[in-house]
Order: sequence, then structure tokens, then C-alpha cells
Amino acid sequence: MSTTSPSRGRLPAPWLCALTLCAFALQTDDFVIAGVLPALARGLTVSEAAAGQLVTVFSVLCAVAAPVAAVGTARLPRRTLLTTALTLFCLANFAVLGVRSYAAMLVLRVLAALAAAVALPTTLAAAAGLAPPERQGRSLATVMAGLTGAVVIGVPAGTWAGAALGWRAPFVLGGALGLAALLFVRAAVPELPPAPAVPLAARLRPLGRPALLFALLAATVAVLGNLLLQTYLAPFLHDLSGVSPGTLGLLLAVTGVAGIAGARAGGTLVDRRGAGAAFLTAAVVFAAATAGLALCAALRPAPLPLVVPLLVVWAAAAWAVPPAVQARVLALAGPAHGPQVLALTSSAVYVGASLGGALGGRLLAAQGPGALPVAAACCAPVALLLFTAAGRRTAGPAAAPPVRDSLPLSPPPPDAP
Repeated sequence: MSTTSPSRGRLPAPWLCALTLCAFALQTDDFVIAGVLPALARGLTVSEAAAGQLVTVFSVLCAVAAPVAAVGTARLPRRTLLTTALTLFCLANFAVLGVRSYAAMLVLRVLAALAAAVALPTTLAAAAGLAPPERQGRSLATVMAGLTGAVVIGVPAGTWAGAALGWRAPFVLGGALGLAALLFVRAAVPELPPAPAVPLAARLRPLGRPALLFALLAATVAVLGNLLLQTYLAPFLHDLSGVSPGTLGLLLAVTGVAGIAGARAGGTLVDRRGAGAAFLTAAVVFAAATAGLALCAALRPAPLPLVVPLLVVWAAAAWAVPPAVQARVLALAGPAHGPQVLALTSSAVYVGASLGGALGGRLLAAQGPGALPVAAACCAPVALLLFTAAGRRTAGPAAAPPVRDSLPLSPPPPDAP
């Protein structure tokens, strides 16, 4: 039974809005450096390559620390844990105002990353725990829309603030967003009880199940396929259709909105048809859209009226994947392990993003922009095979109960891969 009453109106419940704002603030802080990288490098008297390592440090720490923190903090109440992490996050960002050296900046980014590594999985776990049974997928998708919104709104706003007020301004903006999320969480998110007392070895045991490993690998491959194209979308579109920087900004906003819609649609499909059907639909649509972009690249120059619909479908399909993955890993691990497996899901996403950026860069240098959508399309069937393998391994005495019996607090619809 849900710990809170579901919202009967059209507007999301206040607690869901608060958790979505948390995701928005955390993701904006991760990506916003890209928009002020040259100014930050000049301000700290380092190269742009060194300044870029601040992004790498943030992502790697989030990937490594999230599962460790989830296990170490499993006994703590969720709202208390979230507000504590957000407090550290805010302090680390506001302290940038006093930074005068690269070393000090690096320390603050480490602290912000550790806070995010605790806060984001806790946010997802709270959304899964508070949602009524028939809306768990949509609630997770709404929180994921906060991540997409960071790309559409947060990063451009931070870039503008940096251009107008100096390179420290985006971090102050991140701290302000974190403070707003902290106050909203305190006001709107009810306390969730901590997980029951279970020995550490018992907590870690479900995380070694092959089915869960397959689901996490599916998430990594899916994100890899998306990010190897998204990271280098500017050179790809310039080569494909001669897209200018001004037009690129508009296209990024359009694809961001499509991503929000796709995440919402993916969550709805999880609730109605199950995680397997949702992932299958997203993977097939993603493969079709990227294959279409690959065909356009082979026939370039391609007219924008042909390219834009493919970009919209690609972005929507890419962001429809996370709700299905989250539902599947929660089902595999069981309700007592929700925070840990969601932390591992966050790590899988960060690993996929890092690998996607690296592989995309190598492909771009060796084969040119046209190779990017081809590689992205190839990732979709691999991810689908891994996700299907995870679903098939749910049967048997050692596996977790089926999806309908094992999502946190209340049962969702049956899963039908």
C-alpha cells in the first residue's frame, strides 16, 4: 500500500514535483560546466582539457560512489538522507564563490559529486516508494523528465548566467536550485521508513544475480548507443545538413522536449504493458530512427524537414528506456533493495555515458560523423537481447518474485517481455 494518497487531479502530487526538482538540480549541476568551460579555464589559469576533467571527476565519482552509498545508508530514513545530501550539494556549489585555485575547485566538485551520488538514487527510490501501484512507472518517468529538463532548460540557463555574470554564476545557480529542492522536499515529501535491519552480506546478495546484471548491462548499452550520437550531435548535424550553431540550439531544445515526452510515454507503457513491452518498443523505435539518420548521412546533404522528425523520434525513444530499466531492476531485487539497485542503475547510466562519449569520439575521428548513427542503431538490438535475458532469468527458485509482486510498497501491472 502506498505511503501517500495518489493525486486524483491532472497535476502531479507535490512530493513528485519536489523529487523532480531534485533531479533537475542535480543533473543541471553535472552538465553546466560545458557551457562555461573556456571562461572557467581562464579563471583558474588551467587548460580547457584540465577544466574538462572536472566533468569527468563528477561522473566517475557518481558512478562509483552511488552503489556504495546506497548500501551504507540503507538504514537511514529516505527524506532525512535526501535533505542531508542536498545540504552538502548546496554548500559545495555556493562555496565556488570563494574559489581561487583549481585544487580548491576540484575538492568542491568531489563534494558535490558525492552528494549527488547519494541524492539521485534516493530521489528515484523515494518516487518508487511513494507512488501508488498503478502509477509507479509514470512517477519514475516524471522524475526522469527532470533530468531531461536539465538539458533543455538548466544547462542553457547556466550558460547564459555564466556569460552574463562570470563562470561562477552557474554553480551559484546550481546551489540555488538545490536549495529550492531542499525546501520543497522538506515541505512536501513524507518520511519513508528505512529498510529493515539486514546484514550487509544479505543486502549485497541479490545484486549478484545474473538477471540483475543483464538488466544493468542493457541500461549501459542503451545509454552508450544514445550518448555516442548525442555527445557529437553538433558535428553530425553540421555534416548532415549544414546546421549552424543557432539552429543547433533550437534543435537541442526540440529534442529535449521530445525526450521529456518519451520518458513520460515510456513510464505509461510500463504501467500498462510491463517493463519488457516498454523496453522492446523503445529499442525498436530507437533503432528505426537512428537507421533513418544513418541513411540520411549516406545521402547527405539531407533537408532539415526530413532530419528533424527523425531526431524527435530518436530522442523520445532514448528517454523512454530508463523507466523500463528501473521497473525491471526493482522487480529483480525486491523492495528491500530498492535504493541499492537504483544506485547501481545510476552507475550503469554514468558508465554508458562515459563509454558512449569515448567510443563516439573515436568513431568520429576514424570514420567521420556518418558512423555515429550506424553504431547507435547497432546498440539497440544488443541492449534488447540483454534486457530480454534479464526477464527470462526471473523464473526459478533463486530469482526475485515477478514484477507484479516485487516493486516497492505495492504491486504494478504484470511484466510482459
